[in-house]
Amino acid sequence: MELLWKFIDQILSHTKLSDIAMALMGLFLFSSLVQRLTSKGPMLWPVVGIIPSFVVHSGHIHEWVTDAANKAGGTFPIRALTFARLFGVITVDPSVIEYVLKTRFKNFPKGEYYRERFAELLGDGIFNADDEVWKEQRRAATAEIHTARFVDHSVKSIEELVRNKLLKLLEKLAKSNQSVDLQDVLLRFTFDNICTAAFGVDPGCLALDLPEVPFARAFEQATEYTLFRFMVPPFVWKTMRFFCFGTEKFLRESVKVVHQFAEKCVIDRRIECQKLGGLEGRFDLLSRLIQAQVSDAKSVNYRFSDKFLKDLCISFILAGRDTSSVALAWFFWLVHKHPEVEKRIMAEITEIISKRKKEGPVTEQEPVFSIEELKKMVYIQAALSEALRLYPSVPIDFKEVLEDDVFPDGTPIKKGAKVLYSMYSMGRTEAIWGKDCREFRPERWIKDGQFMSENQFKYAVFNAGPRLCIGKNFAYMQMKMVAASILLKYSVCVDEGHVVAPKITTTLYMKHGLQVTFKPRVAHT
Repeated sequence: MELLWKFIDQILSHTKLSDIAMALMGLFLFSSLVQRLTSKGPMLWPVVGIIPSFVVHSGHIHEWVTDAANKAGGTFPIRALTFARLFGVITVDPSVIEYVLKTRFKNFPKGEYYRERFAELLGDGIFNADDEVWKEQRRAATAEIHTARFVDHSVKSIEELVRNKLLKLLEKLAKSNQSVDLQDVLLRFTFDNICTAAFGVDPGCLALDLPEVPFARAFEQATEYTLFRFMVPPFVWKTMRFFCFGTEKFLRESVKVVHQFAEKCVIDRRIECQKLGGLEGRFDLLSRLIQAQVSDAKSVNYRFSDKFLKDLCISFILAGRDTSSVALAWFFWLVHKHPEVEKRIMAEITEIISKRKKEGPVTEQEPVFSIEELKKMVYIQAALSEALRLYPSVPIDFKEVLEDDVFPDGTPIKKGAKVLYSMYSMGRTEAIWGKDCREFRPERWIKDGQFMSENQFKYAVFNAGPRLCIGKNFAYMQMKMVAASILLKYSVCVDEGHVVAPKITTTLYMKHGLQVTFKPRVAHT
Protein backbone atom coordinates (compact mmCIF):
# COMPACT_ATOMS: atom_id res chain seq x y z
CA MET A 1 0.00 0.00 0.00
CA GLU A 2 2.86 2.36 0.83
CA LEU A 3 4.35 1.74 -2.62
CA LEU A 4 0.99 2.55 -4.23
CA TRP A 5 0.73 5.90 -2.43
CA LYS A 6 4.32 6.75 -3.46
CA PHE A 7 3.41 5.95 -7.07
CA ILE A 8 0.33 8.19 -6.94
CA ASP A 9 2.36 10.94 -5.27
CA GLN A 10 4.97 10.80 -8.06
CA ILE A 11 2.27 11.10 -10.73
CA LEU A 12 0.63 14.05 -8.99
CA SER A 13 3.94 15.79 -8.38
CA HIS A 14 4.71 15.71 -12.10
CA THR A 15 1.18 16.66 -13.21
CA LYS A 16 -0.05 20.20 -13.39
CA LEU A 17 -3.46 21.14 -12.06
CA SER A 18 -4.25 22.53 -15.47
CA ASP A 19 -3.62 19.09 -17.01
CA ILE A 20 -5.98 17.46 -14.49
CA ALA A 21 -8.63 20.07 -15.24
CA MET A 22 -8.22 19.49 -18.97
CA ALA A 23 -8.51 15.73 -18.50
CA LEU A 24 -11.71 16.12 -16.45
CA MET A 25 -13.11 18.52 -19.03
CA GLY A 26 -12.30 16.02 -21.77
CA LEU A 27 -14.07 13.26 -19.83
CA PHE A 28 -17.05 15.58 -19.29
CA LEU A 29 -17.30 16.43 -22.99
CA PHE A 30 -16.81 12.81 -24.04
CA SER A 31 -19.62 11.67 -21.70
CA SER A 32 -21.84 14.43 -23.05
CA LEU A 33 -21.11 13.45 -26.65
CA VAL A 34 -21.91 9.80 -25.94
CA GLN A 35 -25.21 10.85 -24.34
CA ARG A 36 -26.16 12.97 -27.33
CA LEU A 37 -25.40 10.16 -29.77
CA THR A 38 -27.15 7.39 -27.84
CA SER A 39 -30.19 9.16 -26.39
CA LYS A 40 -33.08 11.22 -27.75
CA GLY A 41 -34.30 14.32 -26.03
CA PRO A 42 -32.55 17.27 -24.33
CA MET A 43 -29.00 17.13 -23.04
CA LEU A 44 -28.44 15.17 -19.83
CA TRP A 45 -25.22 16.59 -18.42
CA PRO A 46 -23.00 14.50 -16.12
CA VAL A 47 -23.95 14.94 -12.43
CA VAL A 48 -26.44 17.81 -12.96
CA GLY A 49 -28.55 16.05 -15.57
CA ILE A 50 -31.29 18.15 -17.18
CA ILE A 51 -31.19 20.95 -14.59
CA PRO A 52 -29.24 23.44 -16.79
CA SER A 53 -31.90 23.13 -19.50
CA PHE A 54 -34.69 23.66 -16.96
CA VAL A 55 -32.95 26.77 -15.66
CA VAL A 56 -32.35 28.25 -19.12
CA HIS A 57 -35.96 27.62 -20.19
CA SER A 58 -37.66 28.26 -16.83
CA GLY A 59 -39.60 31.23 -18.20
CA HIS A 60 -41.29 29.10 -20.87
CA ILE A 61 -40.87 25.56 -19.55
CA HIS A 62 -44.12 24.21 -21.04
CA GLU A 63 -43.23 25.34 -24.56
CA TRP A 64 -39.73 23.91 -24.15
CA VAL A 65 -41.16 20.52 -23.09
CA THR A 66 -43.50 20.66 -26.11
CA ASP A 67 -40.64 21.22 -28.56
CA ALA A 68 -38.42 18.62 -26.88
CA ALA A 69 -41.16 15.96 -26.90
CA ASN A 70 -41.98 16.59 -30.56
CA LYS A 71 -38.33 16.40 -31.60
CA ALA A 72 -37.87 13.19 -29.59
CA GLY A 73 -40.90 11.50 -31.13
CA GLY A 74 -43.14 11.79 -28.09
CA THR A 75 -41.05 10.53 -25.14
CA PHE A 76 -37.64 11.53 -23.80
CA PRO A 77 -35.55 10.70 -20.70
CA ILE A 78 -34.86 13.12 -17.86
CA ARG A 79 -32.52 13.06 -14.88
CA ALA A 80 -31.80 15.61 -12.18
CA LEU A 81 -28.87 15.59 -9.74
CA THR A 82 -27.29 12.15 -9.67
CA PHE A 83 -27.32 11.89 -5.87
CA ALA A 84 -31.01 12.90 -5.72
CA ARG A 85 -32.05 9.78 -7.69
CA LEU A 86 -34.71 11.79 -9.51
CA PHE A 87 -34.99 10.29 -12.98
CA GLY A 88 -37.54 9.09 -15.50
CA VAL A 89 -39.22 10.26 -18.72
CA ILE A 90 -41.50 12.97 -20.06
CA THR A 91 -44.10 11.83 -22.58
CA VAL A 92 -46.93 13.15 -24.76
CA ASP A 93 -47.57 9.80 -26.45
CA PRO A 94 -51.24 8.73 -25.96
CA SER A 95 -50.31 5.03 -26.18
CA VAL A 96 -47.75 5.44 -23.37
CA ILE A 97 -50.23 7.46 -21.29
CA GLU A 98 -52.88 4.76 -21.73
CA TYR A 99 -50.34 2.13 -20.69
CA VAL A 100 -49.49 4.11 -17.54
CA LEU A 101 -52.99 5.26 -16.57
CA LYS A 102 -54.92 2.11 -17.50
CA THR A 103 -53.15 -0.97 -18.90
CA ARG A 104 -50.50 -1.17 -16.13
CA PHE A 105 -52.31 1.08 -13.68
CA LYS A 106 -51.09 -0.76 -10.56
CA ASN A 107 -47.45 -0.36 -11.58
CA PHE A 108 -47.75 3.43 -11.81
CA PRO A 109 -49.25 4.88 -8.61
CA LYS A 110 -48.96 8.48 -7.44
CA GLY A 111 -46.13 7.20 -5.30
CA GLU A 112 -44.33 8.22 -2.16
CA TYR A 113 -42.63 11.22 -3.79
CA TYR A 114 -46.00 12.91 -4.38
CA ARG A 115 -47.79 11.71 -1.23
CA GLU A 116 -44.96 12.82 1.06
CA ARG A 117 -45.14 16.40 -0.16
CA PHE A 118 -48.91 16.69 0.27
CA ALA A 119 -49.08 14.64 3.48
CA GLU A 120 -49.69 17.52 5.90
CA LEU A 121 -52.43 19.19 3.86
CA LEU A 122 -54.28 16.24 2.30
CA GLY A 123 -53.46 13.39 4.66
CA ASP A 124 -54.90 10.23 3.13
CA GLY A 125 -57.46 12.10 1.00
CA ILE A 126 -58.47 10.68 -2.39
CA PHE A 127 -56.27 13.19 -4.21
CA ASN A 128 -53.21 11.94 -2.33
CA ALA A 129 -53.98 8.24 -1.86
CA ASP A 130 -53.10 4.97 -3.58
CA ASP A 131 -54.30 1.37 -3.40
CA GLU A 132 -57.11 0.42 -0.98
CA VAL A 133 -57.28 3.82 0.72
CA TRP A 134 -57.91 5.43 -2.68
CA LYS A 135 -60.38 2.73 -3.76
CA GLU A 136 -62.52 3.07 -0.63
CA GLN A 137 -62.78 6.85 -0.97
CA ARG A 138 -63.54 6.68 -4.68
CA ARG A 139 -66.28 4.10 -4.13
CA ALA A 140 -67.83 6.17 -1.35
CA ALA A 141 -67.68 9.48 -3.23
CA THR A 142 -68.87 8.03 -6.56
CA ALA A 143 -71.87 6.38 -4.92
CA GLU A 144 -73.06 9.78 -3.67
CA ILE A 145 -72.13 12.41 -6.26
CA HIS A 146 -73.67 10.50 -9.17
CA THR A 147 -77.10 10.29 -7.53
CA ALA A 148 -79.93 12.39 -8.97
CA ARG A 149 -80.37 13.98 -5.54
CA PHE A 150 -76.78 15.25 -5.38
CA VAL A 151 -76.83 16.42 -9.00
CA ASP A 152 -80.02 18.38 -8.39
CA HIS A 153 -78.51 19.90 -5.24
CA SER A 154 -75.34 20.82 -7.16
CA VAL A 155 -77.27 22.61 -9.90
CA LYS A 156 -79.32 24.56 -7.36
CA SER A 157 -76.23 25.57 -5.37
CA ILE A 158 -74.45 26.77 -8.53
CA GLU A 159 -77.60 28.58 -9.66
CA GLU A 160 -78.03 30.37 -6.32
CA LEU A 161 -74.38 31.38 -6.19
CA VAL A 162 -74.50 32.73 -9.74
CA ARG A 163 -77.81 34.55 -9.22
CA ASN A 164 -77.33 35.94 -5.72
CA LYS A 165 -73.61 36.65 -5.65
CA LEU A 166 -71.70 36.47 -8.93
CA LEU A 167 -74.10 38.46 -11.10
CA LYS A 168 -74.73 41.01 -8.37
CA LEU A 169 -70.98 41.55 -8.03
CA LEU A 170 -70.60 41.96 -11.81
CA GLU A 171 -73.52 44.39 -11.89
CA LYS A 172 -71.75 46.55 -9.31
CA LEU A 173 -68.47 46.40 -11.25
CA ALA A 174 -70.19 47.17 -14.57
CA LYS A 175 -71.99 50.23 -13.18
CA SER A 176 -68.73 51.69 -11.92
CA ASN A 177 -66.79 50.52 -15.00
CA GLN A 178 -64.29 49.10 -12.51
CA SER A 179 -61.52 46.80 -13.67
CA VAL A 180 -61.17 43.57 -11.70
CA ASP A 181 -59.04 40.43 -11.75
CA LEU A 182 -61.52 37.93 -13.18
CA GLN A 183 -59.26 35.01 -12.25
CA ASP A 184 -59.54 36.04 -8.58
CA VAL A 185 -63.34 36.43 -8.86
CA LEU A 186 -63.65 32.97 -10.40
CA LEU A 187 -61.40 31.42 -7.75
CA ARG A 188 -63.67 32.92 -5.11
CA PHE A 189 -66.73 31.57 -6.89
CA THR A 190 -65.42 28.02 -7.22
CA PHE A 191 -64.15 28.02 -3.63
CA ASP A 192 -67.57 28.97 -2.26
CA ASN A 193 -69.23 26.49 -4.62
CA ILE A 194 -67.02 23.48 -3.82
CA CYS A 195 -67.18 24.16 -0.08
CA THR A 196 -70.97 24.18 -0.34
CA ALA A 197 -70.92 20.93 -2.32
CA ALA A 198 -68.33 19.21 -0.09
CA PHE A 199 -69.11 20.52 3.41
CA GLY A 200 -72.48 22.25 3.05
CA VAL A 201 -70.81 25.48 4.21
CA ASP A 202 -70.51 28.74 2.27
CA PRO A 203 -67.26 30.56 3.26
CA GLY A 204 -68.53 33.85 1.78
CA CYS A 205 -65.55 34.64 -0.47
CA LEU A 206 -67.75 36.13 -3.20
CA ALA A 207 -69.35 38.91 -1.16
CA LEU A 208 -69.66 42.32 -2.85
CA ASP A 209 -66.63 43.72 -1.02
CA LEU A 210 -64.48 40.69 -1.96
CA PRO A 211 -63.39 40.04 1.65
CA GLU A 212 -60.41 38.02 2.78
CA VAL A 213 -61.79 34.85 4.41
CA PRO A 214 -59.38 33.19 6.91
CA PHE A 215 -60.16 29.63 5.83
CA ALA A 216 -59.90 30.46 2.11
CA ARG A 217 -56.68 32.38 2.63
CA ALA A 218 -55.17 29.59 4.74
CA PHE A 219 -56.14 27.00 2.11
CA GLU A 220 -54.53 29.03 -0.68
CA GLN A 221 -51.35 29.54 1.33
CA ALA A 222 -51.19 25.86 2.28
CA THR A 223 -51.28 24.82 -1.38
CA GLU A 224 -48.62 27.40 -2.35
CA TYR A 225 -46.24 26.37 0.45
CA THR A 226 -46.80 22.69 -0.38
CA LEU A 227 -45.85 23.33 -4.01
CA PHE A 228 -42.55 24.81 -2.83
CA ARG A 229 -41.57 21.27 -1.82
CA PHE A 230 -41.62 20.21 -5.47
CA MET A 231 -39.17 22.97 -6.41
CA VAL A 232 -36.32 22.24 -3.99
CA PRO A 233 -34.37 19.09 -3.02
CA PRO A 234 -35.92 17.05 -0.15
CA PHE A 235 -33.11 17.86 2.29
CA VAL A 236 -33.96 21.57 1.98
CA TRP A 237 -37.66 21.44 2.86
CA LYS A 238 -37.23 18.57 5.32
CA THR A 239 -34.60 20.57 7.21
CA MET A 240 -36.94 23.58 7.20
CA ARG A 241 -39.76 21.36 8.46
CA PHE A 242 -37.63 19.89 11.25
CA PHE A 243 -36.60 23.31 12.55
CA CYS A 244 -39.97 24.86 11.63
CA PHE A 245 -38.85 27.95 9.76
CA GLY A 246 -39.44 29.63 6.39
CA THR A 247 -42.19 28.23 4.18
CA GLU A 248 -42.50 25.14 6.38
CA LYS A 249 -43.43 27.29 9.38
CA PHE A 250 -46.10 29.07 7.32
CA LEU A 251 -47.30 25.75 5.91
CA ARG A 252 -47.79 24.34 9.40
CA GLU A 253 -49.79 27.40 10.46
CA SER A 254 -51.97 27.36 7.33
CA VAL A 255 -52.64 23.63 7.51
CA LYS A 256 -53.70 24.03 11.14
CA VAL A 257 -56.39 26.56 10.14
CA VAL A 258 -57.62 24.35 7.28
CA HIS A 259 -57.82 21.23 9.42
CA GLN A 260 -59.55 23.00 12.30
CA PHE A 261 -62.23 24.24 9.90
CA ALA A 262 -62.70 20.79 8.33
CA GLU A 263 -62.69 18.99 11.67
CA LYS A 264 -65.33 21.36 13.05
CA CYS A 265 -67.53 20.75 10.01
CA VAL A 266 -67.33 16.98 10.51
CA ILE A 267 -67.97 17.13 14.26
CA ASP A 268 -70.86 19.60 13.92
CA ARG A 269 -72.50 17.43 11.25
CA ARG A 270 -72.10 14.30 13.40
CA ILE A 271 -73.82 16.09 16.28
CA GLU A 272 -76.58 17.37 14.01
CA CYS A 273 -77.11 13.85 12.66
CA GLN A 274 -77.43 12.44 16.18
CA LYS A 275 -79.83 15.16 17.33
CA LEU A 276 -82.10 14.92 14.29
CA GLY A 277 -81.76 11.19 13.75
CA GLY A 278 -80.40 11.71 10.25
CA LEU A 279 -79.46 14.28 7.64
CA GLU A 280 -82.17 13.76 5.03
CA GLY A 281 -82.52 17.50 4.45
CA ARG A 282 -78.83 18.00 3.62
CA PHE A 283 -77.35 17.06 0.25
CA ASP A 284 -73.66 18.04 0.46
CA LEU A 285 -71.06 15.27 0.17
CA LEU A 286 -70.16 15.24 3.87
CA SER A 287 -73.79 14.91 4.95
CA ARG A 288 -74.57 12.20 2.41
CA LEU A 289 -71.56 10.13 3.50
CA ILE A 290 -72.54 10.41 7.16
CA GLN A 291 -76.17 9.64 6.36
CA ALA A 292 -75.19 6.65 4.21
CA GLN A 293 -73.32 5.00 7.07
CA VAL A 294 -75.98 5.45 9.74
CA SER A 295 -78.51 2.63 9.70
CA ASP A 296 -80.84 4.21 12.25
CA ALA A 297 -81.11 7.20 14.58
CA LYS A 298 -79.36 5.40 17.42
CA SER A 299 -76.44 4.02 15.43
CA VAL A 300 -72.98 5.03 16.57
CA ASN A 301 -71.02 2.52 14.48
CA TYR A 302 -69.56 4.80 11.83
CA ARG A 303 -67.99 3.14 8.81
CA PHE A 304 -65.97 6.27 8.05
CA SER A 305 -63.76 7.88 10.67
CA ASP A 306 -63.75 11.64 11.20
CA LYS A 307 -60.26 11.75 9.68
CA PHE A 308 -61.46 9.85 6.60
CA LEU A 309 -64.27 12.37 6.03
CA LYS A 310 -62.03 15.37 6.74
CA ASP A 311 -59.28 14.22 4.34
CA LEU A 312 -61.76 13.34 1.60
CA CYS A 313 -63.52 16.70 1.72
CA ILE A 314 -60.26 18.69 1.79
CA SER A 315 -59.11 16.79 -1.32
CA PHE A 316 -62.38 17.66 -3.05
CA ILE A 317 -61.87 21.34 -2.30
CA LEU A 318 -58.33 21.22 -3.72
CA ALA A 319 -59.52 19.43 -6.86
CA GLY A 320 -62.61 21.59 -7.34
CA ARG A 321 -61.33 25.06 -6.47
CA ASP A 322 -58.56 25.63 -9.00
CA THR A 323 -59.49 23.50 -11.99
CA SER A 324 -62.79 25.09 -13.07
CA SER A 325 -61.83 28.65 -12.15
CA VAL A 326 -58.53 28.54 -14.06
CA ALA A 327 -60.23 26.91 -17.06
CA LEU A 328 -62.89 29.64 -17.11
CA ALA A 329 -60.26 32.39 -16.93
CA TRP A 330 -58.49 31.04 -20.03
CA PHE A 331 -61.89 30.53 -21.71
CA PHE A 332 -62.92 34.18 -21.27
CA TRP A 333 -59.53 35.38 -22.50
CA LEU A 334 -59.73 33.20 -25.60
CA VAL A 335 -63.32 34.27 -26.30
CA HIS A 336 -62.21 37.92 -26.03
CA LYS A 337 -59.48 37.23 -28.61
CA HIS A 338 -61.89 35.40 -30.96
CA PRO A 339 -65.03 37.50 -31.50
CA GLU A 340 -66.36 35.02 -34.06
CA VAL A 341 -66.49 32.39 -31.28
CA GLU A 342 -68.32 34.81 -29.00
CA LYS A 343 -70.93 35.41 -31.74
CA ARG A 344 -71.64 31.70 -32.04
CA ILE A 345 -71.87 31.35 -28.26
CA MET A 346 -74.32 34.25 -28.09
CA ALA A 347 -76.41 32.75 -30.89
CA GLU A 348 -76.68 29.49 -28.93
CA ILE A 349 -77.61 31.24 -25.68
CA THR A 350 -80.14 33.49 -27.43
CA GLU A 351 -81.83 30.47 -29.03
CA ILE A 352 -82.17 28.78 -25.63
CA ILE A 353 -83.63 31.93 -24.05
CA SER A 354 -86.06 32.34 -26.96
CA LYS A 355 -87.35 28.77 -26.55
CA ARG A 356 -87.77 29.37 -22.83
CA LYS A 357 -89.91 32.45 -23.50
CA LYS A 358 -92.14 30.52 -25.90
CA GLU A 359 -92.81 27.90 -23.24
CA GLY A 360 -94.09 30.41 -20.68
CA PRO A 361 -93.57 33.77 -18.96
CA VAL A 362 -90.03 34.65 -17.90
CA THR A 363 -89.57 36.14 -14.43
CA GLU A 364 -87.53 39.26 -13.77
CA GLN A 365 -84.96 37.30 -11.81
CA GLU A 366 -81.36 37.21 -13.00
CA PRO A 367 -81.06 34.73 -15.86
CA VAL A 368 -79.90 31.25 -14.94
CA PHE A 369 -80.25 27.94 -16.72
CA SER A 370 -81.81 24.56 -16.01
CA ILE A 371 -79.99 21.22 -16.36
CA GLU A 372 -81.81 20.57 -19.64
CA GLU A 373 -80.80 23.98 -20.99
CA LEU A 374 -77.19 23.40 -19.97
CA LYS A 375 -77.22 20.07 -21.84
CA LYS A 376 -78.26 21.90 -25.01
CA MET A 377 -75.22 24.19 -24.87
CA VAL A 378 -73.18 22.21 -27.38
CA TYR A 379 -71.03 25.05 -28.69
CA ILE A 380 -70.22 26.43 -25.23
CA GLN A 381 -69.10 22.97 -24.12
CA ALA A 382 -66.96 22.73 -27.26
CA ALA A 383 -65.38 26.13 -26.55
CA LEU A 384 -64.69 25.17 -22.92
CA SER A 385 -63.17 21.85 -24.01
CA GLU A 386 -61.01 23.65 -26.56
CA ALA A 387 -59.82 26.13 -23.91
CA LEU A 388 -58.89 23.19 -21.68
CA ARG A 389 -57.08 21.48 -24.55
CA LEU A 390 -54.82 24.50 -25.05
CA TYR A 391 -54.62 25.55 -21.39
CA PRO A 392 -55.26 22.48 -19.18
CA SER A 393 -55.76 23.42 -15.52
CA VAL A 394 -53.18 20.78 -14.54
CA PRO A 395 -50.56 21.20 -17.30
CA ILE A 396 -48.35 18.29 -16.26
CA ASP A 397 -48.76 15.31 -13.93
CA PHE A 398 -46.63 12.36 -12.97
CA LYS A 399 -46.62 8.80 -11.66
CA GLU A 400 -43.99 6.69 -9.95
CA VAL A 401 -42.77 3.29 -11.21
CA LEU A 402 -43.06 0.34 -8.81
CA GLU A 403 -41.24 -2.26 -10.93
CA ASP A 404 -39.12 -2.23 -14.11
CA ASP A 405 -41.32 -2.01 -17.18
CA VAL A 406 -41.30 -1.35 -20.94
CA PHE A 407 -43.63 1.11 -22.69
CA PRO A 408 -45.50 0.20 -25.90
CA ASP A 409 -43.00 2.28 -27.93
CA GLY A 410 -40.14 0.14 -26.58
CA THR A 411 -38.87 2.65 -24.00
CA PRO A 412 -37.57 0.84 -20.89
CA ILE A 413 -38.47 2.37 -17.52
CA LYS A 414 -36.77 1.51 -14.23
CA LYS A 415 -38.19 0.99 -10.77
CA GLY A 416 -38.34 4.28 -8.85
CA ALA A 417 -38.47 6.40 -12.02
CA LYS A 418 -41.02 9.20 -12.52
CA VAL A 419 -43.27 9.27 -15.57
CA LEU A 420 -44.29 12.83 -16.37
CA TYR A 421 -47.03 13.38 -18.95
CA SER A 422 -47.71 16.88 -20.23
CA MET A 423 -51.32 17.72 -21.12
CA TYR A 424 -50.18 21.21 -22.16
CA SER A 425 -47.77 19.76 -24.71
CA MET A 426 -50.25 17.16 -25.95
CA GLY A 427 -52.63 19.95 -26.94
CA ARG A 428 -49.85 21.43 -29.11
CA THR A 429 -48.73 18.20 -30.77
CA GLU A 430 -49.53 17.91 -34.50
CA ALA A 431 -49.38 14.12 -34.41
CA ILE A 432 -52.32 14.18 -31.99
CA TRP A 433 -54.45 17.16 -33.05
CA GLY A 434 -53.31 18.04 -36.58
CA LYS A 435 -51.56 21.03 -38.11
CA ASP A 436 -54.03 23.49 -36.57
CA CYS A 437 -53.31 22.18 -33.06
CA ARG A 438 -52.30 25.62 -31.76
CA GLU A 439 -55.49 27.27 -33.01
CA PHE A 440 -58.52 27.90 -30.80
CA ARG A 441 -61.17 26.12 -32.84
CA PRO A 442 -64.21 24.83 -30.90
CA GLU A 443 -65.62 23.32 -34.12
CA ARG A 444 -63.18 20.41 -33.81
CA TRP A 445 -65.42 19.08 -31.00
CA ILE A 446 -68.69 19.14 -32.97
CA LYS A 447 -69.97 16.62 -35.49
CA ASP A 448 -73.43 16.78 -37.05
CA GLY A 449 -74.45 19.40 -34.53
CA GLN A 450 -73.53 17.24 -31.52
CA PHE A 451 -70.63 17.48 -29.07
CA MET A 452 -68.17 14.65 -29.64
CA SER A 453 -65.93 13.57 -26.76
CA GLU A 454 -62.31 12.62 -27.46
CA ASN A 455 -60.32 9.60 -26.37
CA GLN A 456 -59.41 10.27 -22.73
CA PHE A 457 -55.76 9.28 -23.28
CA LYS A 458 -55.48 11.80 -26.09
CA TYR A 459 -57.32 14.39 -24.01
CA ALA A 460 -56.20 13.68 -20.44
CA VAL A 461 -57.14 17.03 -18.88
CA PHE A 462 -59.58 15.22 -16.54
CA ASN A 463 -57.05 12.44 -15.95
CA ALA A 464 -57.91 9.04 -17.44
CA GLY A 465 -58.35 5.36 -16.69
CA PRO A 466 -59.40 4.30 -13.17
CA ARG A 467 -58.52 7.79 -11.85
CA LEU A 468 -60.71 9.63 -14.37
CA CYS A 469 -62.08 12.69 -12.55
CA ILE A 470 -65.36 11.75 -10.86
CA GLY A 471 -66.30 15.44 -10.79
CA LYS A 472 -66.02 15.91 -14.58
CA ASN A 473 -69.77 16.32 -15.14
CA PHE A 474 -70.02 18.69 -12.17
CA ALA A 475 -67.15 20.76 -13.60
CA TYR A 476 -68.76 21.08 -17.05
CA MET A 477 -72.12 21.94 -15.52
CA GLN A 478 -70.52 24.59 -13.32
CA MET A 479 -68.43 26.09 -16.14
CA LYS A 480 -71.34 26.20 -18.58
CA MET A 481 -73.61 27.86 -16.02
CA VAL A 482 -71.01 30.54 -15.23
CA ALA A 483 -69.96 31.14 -18.85
CA ALA A 484 -73.50 31.39 -20.21
CA SER A 485 -74.82 33.52 -17.33
CA ILE A 486 -71.99 36.05 -17.64
CA LEU A 487 -71.95 36.25 -21.44
CA LEU A 488 -75.73 36.60 -21.61
CA LYS A 489 -75.51 39.88 -19.70
CA TYR A 490 -71.99 41.19 -20.36
CA SER A 491 -69.18 41.46 -22.85
CA VAL A 492 -65.99 40.58 -20.97
CA CYS A 493 -63.32 43.05 -22.12
CA VAL A 494 -59.67 42.37 -21.24
CA ASP A 495 -57.88 45.58 -20.23
CA GLU A 496 -55.77 47.01 -23.03
CA GLY A 497 -52.09 46.24 -22.52
CA HIS A 498 -52.74 43.54 -19.92
CA VAL A 499 -50.15 40.78 -20.28
CA VAL A 500 -51.48 37.23 -20.16
CA ALA A 501 -48.99 34.42 -19.55
CA PRO A 502 -49.09 31.08 -17.70
CA LYS A 503 -47.63 30.86 -14.22
CA ILE A 504 -45.14 28.02 -13.77
CA THR A 505 -46.85 26.00 -11.03
CA THR A 506 -48.70 22.68 -10.86
CA THR A 507 -51.89 24.60 -11.73
CA LEU A 508 -51.93 26.74 -14.89
CA TYR A 509 -52.84 30.06 -13.28
CA MET A 510 -52.48 33.25 -15.27
CA LYS A 511 -49.28 34.81 -13.99
CA HIS A 512 -50.72 38.34 -13.76
CA GLY A 513 -54.36 37.41 -13.36
CA LEU A 514 -56.95 38.55 -15.92
CA GLN A 515 -57.86 42.22 -15.59
CA VAL A 516 -61.21 42.89 -17.26
CA THR A 517 -64.20 45.24 -17.33
CA PHE A 518 -67.80 44.19 -17.92
CA LYS A 519 -69.85 45.95 -20.60
CA PRO A 520 -73.64 45.36 -20.37
CA ARG A 521 -75.18 43.90 -23.51
CA VAL A 522 -77.95 45.87 -25.18
CA ALA A 523 -80.47 43.03 -25.21
CA HIS A 524 -80.82 39.33 -24.37
CA THR A 525 -82.91 38.40 -27.37
